[in-house]
Amino acid sequence: MARDIQERIKRLIIDRRLPSGAPLPTEPELMELLGVSRNSVREALKALQAMGIVEIRHGFGTYVGPMSMAPMIEGLTFRTVAGHYRGEESLLQLLELREAVETGLVARLAGRIPEADLAELDALVERMEKESATGDVRADTDRAFHAALYRGLDNALLSEVLEAFWDAFHRVRTDLVDVPQDPRITCIQHRAILEAVRSGDAVRAEDAVRDHFGNIRARLRSAHRG
Repeated sequence: MARDIQERIKRLIIDRRLPSGAPLPTEPELMELLGVSRNSVREALKALQAMGIVEIRHGFGTYVGPMSMAPMIEGLTFRTVAGHYRGEESLLQLLELREAVETGLVARLAGRIPEADLAELDALVERMEKESATGDVRADTDRAFHAALYRGLDNALLSEVLEAFWDAFHRVRTDLVDVPQDPRITCIQHRAILEAVRSGDAVRAEDAVRDHFGNIRARLRSAHRG
């Protein structure tokens, strides 16, 4: 029953083509539309709010939510942490998921990244090189590189999914294990990815991404053994 009410509210959002931030019918209106009790409406709205589908603003009403990847990130993060404490290689599994997605996409970018994005990627690698001279490459610089790299696919949903994988992996990695890194290798590998996509060499781009993730995987395994 509860799931059915949730699905009907979702269908209402779709049928009315409501964008994020649009107001939903009031509780009494939803009760009448759906033919259910106030408690049933409230329970359904709370469940949908947890998924980011609706946003309840107390004193103001209920609105279409941001539909962000936040619930997905939280789910991935929790699953990975729980698996780690059960003795599973859940962090490596999450890394392999990122690798599979990025390796499968990078070939489509070879020779197709706009000049403005290439200039941004150049600047980010240069920033990595400066950071590596005094310590580790900052996580936000690494994240910005990957975000700029795949922006050229012009797929907002795909960008959000990649960001979700990145965020979950790095949040968990930071909490669970200290992964030593050679910042010089990090710079070299990101430079190699950039030059491969700039040159239009799809095979070399895939190899460069695999090398990058292979290095992270080796460091994770080393940290686990330690």
